Amino acid sequence: METSIKIDVGTDVRRVFEAQRANALAISLTSTDERIAKLRKIQDYLVSHQEEIKRVMYADFRKPAVEVVLAEIFAITGEIKFVCKNLSSWMKPQKVPTSMANVGTSSHIKHEPKGNVLIIAPWNYPLSLCIKPLVSAIAAGNVAMVKPSEMTPNTSAFVKKMLNELFEYSEVAVFEGDAPVATALLRLPFNHIFYTGNPAVGKIVMKAAAEHLASVTLELGGKSPCIIDETADAKKIAGMLTWGKWLNNGQTCIAPDYLYVHESKKDDVVRELQGAITRMYNADGRGVEHSDSYSRIVNNRHFERVKNYIDDAVQKGAKIEIGGKTISNQNFIEPTVLTGVNDDMTVMRDEIFGPVLPIISYHNREEVIRYINAGQKPLALYIMSNDTENTQYFMDRTSAGDSVINDLLLQFGNSELPFGGVNNSGIGKTNGFFGFQEFSNLRGVMKRNFGTMKFVYPPYTDKVQKLVNFFVKYL
Repeated sequence: METSIKIDVGTDVRRVFEAQRANALAISLTSTDERIAKLRKIQDYLVSHQEEIKRVMYADFRKPAVEVVLAEIFAITGEIKFVCKNLSSWMKPQKVPTSMANVGTSSHIKHEPKGNVLIIAPWNYPLSLCIKPLVSAIAAGNVAMVKPSEMTPNTSAFVKKMLNELFEYSEVAVFEGDAPVATALLRLPFNHIFYTGNPAVGKIVMKAAAEHLASVTLELGGKSPCIIDETADAKKIAGMLTWGKWLNNGQTCIAPDYLYVHESKKDDVVRELQGAITRMYNADGRGVEHSDSYSRIVNNRHFERVKNYIDDAVQKGAKIEIGGKTISNQNFIEPTVLTGVNDDMTVMRDEIFGPVLPIISYHNREEVIRYINAGQKPLALYIMSNDTENTQYFMDRTSAGDSVINDLLLQFGNSELPFGGVNNSGIGKTNGFFGFQEFSNLRGVMKRNFGTMKFVYPPYTDKVQKLVNFFVKYL
């Protein structure tokens, strides 16, 4: 492989971009087998370096080994296997019907690479949310620049090492660094930008893309609700919630941000949550801080941000039902459940992205719909119910990027489903074919096989006019 280059903000970033642009046509012409071979190199590297990946992610924020394998490594290798299985059919021209008005022609859609793409990855799942979009970009035949998060430096260094070993920088290049590097990258005329992060930065990315009329995929977030109705099984749901909310210490874009619980189930849910948290994270009674299964907040700045949500809520009348313990020098916040919350509290206005779960109780389902629809459309919406009519009521009257009924988080791992937000929670979809399509230009192609359109050429005689009127009426 070519020697990795030192990044000098501006000049060297531009030099690598130009090298990739010169190479883009050759990469676009690669065959299915060639692209699959590249993806399998990534898969093999991840599998053979599992212990190293566990070490670097523990160093960044004490991510448990099981979560590393499940949510980071398997999330990528499972996607690669799915893509490799289907890529041949995706790359074939997609035939479409021909209308009577176009008799004599045939039509198809060609999925061609967008070209030069930029991937800006987040810190919460710093491996999978960096490499998974790269899998789609490679499958679609693009060259790519990748910027991992500076907040997880050990994982970012691993990503750079891996991709430098597997690819020439004229095809895939990695740029570590913070805001100046991101700014330099966003000045370049990419054909497509894939950003995962928060809506505020998403707007900056979209504005930068608009300077070059580049397309974007924005995987954002927001306040994803979980509705628990009067028919739900509180004990079963508590187990799902304890896993789904406190996986990765709550630093998951599709984690439930708050619960909307029917008033008849509220006390049961709180009680069962306490039991589930104890079973999963404090079975030995030594405290959650001693659990090997509980991650940490990524850094002290985010620790203070989440702690302030709790302090602000309590000062304004919220009650800590469960947890609340913090240890600053460990960036540790115990699984925390709040009741008595309201919209004057920042915990109910901002996306929490941490181990705090507010609970609101409701009397009738109409108030749930009013509350959810008054805010931004969420990335995920969860419904816990054993009543089909209730479930359909909530589904029909809300909008979200994705929804799961009677479970949590599973939508991200299903490569057959489109994954992504809507409006403030995101633009564009990923996973499987949808990710391949996101990095592709859908080029419409028509071919004249026989016949002609000369019967409608000028001059526009009465005969031509009659023919046109016939088309309008009958075709």
